Amino acid sequence: MRTTPPARPSLRGSRRRIGSAAAATAALLVAGLGTAVHAEAAAPAKAAKVTWAATPCATPRKSGELACNSLRVTGGTTAFEKAHGITPRAADASTPSGYGPSDLQAAYGLTAASSSNGSGETIAIVDAYNDPNAESDLAAYRSHYGLSACTTANGCFKKVSQTGSTTSLPAGDSGWAEEISLDLDMVSAIAPNANILLVEAKSATMANLGTAVNEAVKLGAKYVSNSYGGSESSSDTSYDSSYFNHPGVAITVSAGDAGYGAEYPAASKYVTSVGGTALSTASNTRGWTESVWKTSSTEGTGSGCSAYDAKPSWQTDTGCTKRMISDVSAVADPATGVSVYDSYGVTAGWYTFGGTSASAPIIAGVYALAGTPSSSSYPAQFPYKDTSALNDVTSGNNGSCTTSYFCTAKSGYDGPTGLGTPQGVAAFTG
Repeated sequence: MRTTPPARPSLRGSRRRIGSAAAATAALLVAGLGTAVHAEAAAPAKAAKVTWAATPCATPRKSGELACNSLRVTGGTTAFEKAHGITPRAADASTPSGYGPSDLQAAYGLTAASSSNGSGETIAIVDAYNDPNAESDLAAYRSHYGLSACTTANGCFKKVSQTGSTTSLPAGDSGWAEEISLDLDMVSAIAPNANILLVEAKSATMANLGTAVNEAVKLGAKYVSNSYGGSESSSDTSYDSSYFNHPGVAITVSAGDAGYGAEYPAASKYVTSVGGTALSTASNTRGWTESVWKTSSTEGTGSGCSAYDAKPSWQTDTGCTKRMISDVSAVADPATGVSVYDSYGVTAGWYTFGGTSASAPIIAGVYALAGTPSSSSYPAQFPYKDTSALNDVTSGNNGSCTTSYFCTAKSGYDGPTGLGTPQGVAAFTG
């Protein structure tokens, strides 16, 4: 899926995905869980299965391009609607039907940090093509949830091309615009006090997306979120050196949505590879429960042992002699998805999204709450130093594999969820 060299086939087609509803409990919500959405009717006696489709950018627009890792809910009853007793809503609804900022902050122990941390930090979002409505859609999301305004005028938001231009931007693309809205909304949900830099590559090739990563770092971002991927190749080690070797910068990359199997750049030894979970409310002490996100043998969070990238020194699992995916994880199951506001190329309104395109910007936001990494550090190693500050995910799998922890959750490290999900910011502090 690269243009230079070699070109690669797409990882995913244009087929619709049909998902099964994640196991959500009817337990009472924990204190502070509520969002700006209020229950309007009792939940139906039998919740309809959640259905979704891959966003258009999950099918590369041109040969040699990478795929985004996002899925949009098209029907059924989401975990959020079950928990809040809300009647299921159609796509492009006037109110959200997925988890919002207070839900995500509560689930990951970030409520206090999100309200007080992140000021002065810049989180970069790297995506392909242009979303002309990025700023206005971001404003709609933040306004609905009571987050402070983040605009070009107040210096919080900036959109540039891969060359840093604010005026010469790539061609518009409605599929990548959905991805951009998802990414912007997730970093806003987790780190609402941080500044946001959107860097738009002129196309979805590794060369252009990688150039956009370099531009984000050049412009001062210490946190860079990437929600795309493709097949591994022998060129990946050179891409590591050219685009992802940035000490002192937390670079997060989604692990993929095609189930068990390694993707790049999630396999880069310089990035934090982010897997995906199903997230539901529970009556336990935490108030939430998570398992590996898996819809089918061909859809779910990515994981696996890289064929090319060397193992970083901080990874100590013994079954994989090279780089292992993932490092950490966060919610990605569309059935337990997140709310996103989008208007470019679709009916303006609220949509529910999943995919590891949700989990990567969430983790980038957590890094921003944890504080600026030291200039010589590789933040991917931070969680390995304090695993007690993570929620260990111990159930579920994302496919079949010979070495069980490559695809099956267990106590401690495993491929699909890495070391676990955030439990506050301690595991992400250098």
